[in-house]
Amino acid sequence: MYHAIVFFPLIGALVAGLLGRQLGPRLCEWITTGCLAFSALLSWGVFLDGGGESLRVQVATWFSAGDLSVDWAFRIDTLTRVMLVVVTTVSTLVHLYSVGYMHEDPHRPRFFAYLSLFTFAMLMLVTADNLVQMFFGWEGVGLASYLLIGFWYEKPSANAAAMKAFIVNRVGDFGFSLGIFLVFVLFGSVAFDGIFPRVAELKDASFHFLGYDWHALTLACLLLFMGAMGKSAQFLLHTWLPDAMEGPTPVSALIHAATMVTAGVFMVARLSPLFELAPDALVVVTVIGGITAFFAATVGLVQNDIKRVIAYSTCSQLGYMFVALGVGAYSAGVFHLFTHAFFKALLFLGAGSVIHALHHEQDMRNMGALRRHIPFTTAMMAIGTLALIGFPFTAGYYSKDAIIEAAYASTRPGHTLAFMATVVAALMTSFYSWRLFFLTFEGPARWVSHEAHHDDHAHAAVAHQADGARGHHEGVAHDDRGHDVEPASHSAIEHHDHAPHKPHESPLVMTIPLAILAFGALFAGLIFKDRFIGEGMEAFWGPALAHGPDNHIMHDIHSVPKIVAYSPAIMMLIGFVLAFWMYIRRPELPGALADQQPVLYRFLLNKWYVDEIYERIFVRPAKDFGKFLWKEGDGRVIDGMGPDGIAARVADVTRGVVRLQTGYVYHYAFVMLVGVAGLISWYMVSGVPKVGH
Repeated sequence: MYHAIVFFPLIGALVAGLLGRQLGPRLCEWITTGCLAFSALLSWGVFLDGGGESLRVQVATWFSAGDLSVDWAFRIDTLTRVMLVVVTTVSTLVHLYSVGYMHEDPHRPRFFAYLSLFTFAMLMLVTADNLVQMFFGWEGVGLASYLLIGFWYEKPSANAAAMKAFIVNRVGDFGFSLGIFLVFVLFGSVAFDGIFPRVAELKDASFHFLGYDWHALTLACLLLFMGAMGKSAQFLLHTWLPDAMEGPTPVSALIHAATMVTAGVFMVARLSPLFELAPDALVVVTVIGGITAFFAATVGLVQNDIKRVIAYSTCSQLGYMFVALGVGAYSAGVFHLFTHAFFKALLFLGAGSVIHALHHEQDMRNMGALRRHIPFTTAMMAIGTLALIGFPFTAGYYSKDAIIEAAYASTRPGHTLAFMATVVAALMTSFYSWRLFFLTFEGPARWVSHEAHHDDHAHAAVAHQADGARGHHEGVAHDDRGHDVEPASHSAIEHHDHAPHKPHESPLVMTIPLAILAFGALFAGLIFKDRFIGEGMEAFWGPALAHGPDNHIMHDIHSVPKIVAYSPAIMMLIGFVLAFWMYIRRPELPGALADQQPVLYRFLLNKWYVDEIYERIFVRPAKDFGKFLWKEGDGRVIDGMGPDGIAARVADVTRGVVRLQTGYVYHYAFVMLVGVAGLISWYMVSGVPKVGH
């Protein structure tokens, strides 16, 4: 059964990727979607029936080198079952949604092959029985994300975003690989069954690194967490996440909801026996998580692209998950991962439905009044928003509140910062979530004037082309790939002679996934809270998550002060009131506030200038250094003194020799006379050789 769950997505990827041209787009879509649906059904079956027992499923012997022996095996426990459900469910719904969203794209077989390959790599990661297999899935997810983000490779910004995601993740993966090396040095094994039972033996061990003696487990956990920071887009290694919005919207939902960005959270949870005995490393996890939750929420306040707002929301919610892991509330962190998958996938796919309705418009400033035109999408986005802000009894309410209470109840260093950051982030989350909802679905229909603006420029474009002048016009509409829409045909002229198209509801193949995700966003927390963080927690998780003898955090959250327990609801209400006041009652207020605080507004709009700082410190010097190596090292030294230099000298000698071949007999006779004269002179000077005695 577990073989089928993992390998059916791979079968779909191979069929669509290798036989796509022969089978055609439609058949590839349904083959890959069917494979994922089968995996999802099996995953739900093992999740509901599995209980807390653990088992190991051997697939094959991978390789053996000296003392290092690595098997390909599945580690099946509650954590694995949770991740199997999350990954396969969201991926299946994204596949189904993509059938409608990508129906006009000519490269659908390639797209669905990439989606299924991504899912297979993620399943390899979450079922890993050892760190090497986990790293294999880890890098497979990175490769597939590169292919998906840059799917529209004709678009320069998509190529740049794909490269950025790949490179930034390699920074984190460098630390992750060093952590794996150190774990092998310490334990002599990379298999979890060979590591976890021996963790207590090394709780006081030290390791000499970079001239210092480090607590060995702390150093290993910090290096491993560096990988989690890159994959889960934590502060300082987060810069790739918003740019990943250049990919198609279903890709955004898949990467940001349940798969790639949660890989780091899963990895820390899986290695919780190591982190539990490295308290200093957990302090770093807590602080980084709190800073990320706060930072991403502040940036989300001012973004205008609907997908980027949700992307920064993802970044902030990942910070919540790491806060939970850092204070030892591992079950609460994984519970938030579980609930977040439903409402964040719902928000991304709902945003895709909005973009589809508005002919690929993503700027919220060009939306508004969509509630009357796409009521179903509006209702789905409202449900996703309520779950995200933690409205009582929705999925986010149970997991998010548990994290905030755990941050307060903890006694570990950094917990106060994390508590304050998550509470303030809850207010900002409510504000920017309702800002998105009000700008998109309420207020005046700004898309009418925007389309009229496009019409004027389209008429101008047609007139210019009739005169033989083709040029770029600032108002030419763009499709989802960023390409200019061609306005030159008669059909285009007829189209622009009529009133702008009204927004339209998405087809059934796109709305069914929204409805399923909305059910999860509403009820997943209520249904599963007792298993994940309630009375049945210990029986449910079993040995899948570490719970040290001094770790009572999940019991302590029930004794926090009432004001702490109510603080998320208070922040949620304040955020709603502010957003309603600024975007419904006083819509001129945000612009006036931005004019009054231009420095702060630009600081947030430019994402704390982290990208610009990296550009100045890392990117530009790296490019200059690369150019120097190219021009001076490779061009002048290697090529100049090597192949090019030798070839040039041979050419110089050849040109000199060629000059001797003049074709005139008297030149050759002169050379012969000189040679004879030289030979006689040498003979006379050297003397006549003696013959015999």
